[in-house]
Amino acid sequence: MAKTIAETEVPVAAIIVKNGEIIAEALNTRERDSSILGHAEINAIEEAAAKTGSWNLEGASIYVNLEPCSMCAGAILQAHIKKVVFSAFDSKSGAFGSRHNLATKNMEIIGGILEEESLLLLRGFFEGKRI
Repeated sequence: MAKTIAETEVPVAAIIVKNGEIIAEALNTRERDSSILGHAEINAIEEAAAKTGSWNLEGASIYVNLEPCSMCAGAILQAHIKKVVFSAFDSKSGAFGSRHNLATKNMEIIGGILEEESLLLLRGFFEGKRI
């Protein structure tokens, strides 16, 4: 029996908003695609670029339930996204203040929004893996 994405992927989701409109929404797909690049943020940036016809997402904001890692932070910087909002801080891999801080001076970084709810979701996933 095939496993669903909810059973196999770390439950991280990202949305990108520009001009008050959601232009992309994505989940982690690392396991499904067997790709290290399958992070929700990367997937959302690619979807937003396809929808807008440009890799330059200046004026957009990204919202994610886990602090982006350094790979995702680099993609966010390269896409010219200036506002990053995330729920749970990630002391292991977070790149916007927890482990590293790759934010530039002209970025707005907001962390800890609904952090407890996000941590419950993430902990529940990993506890299920240990059984």
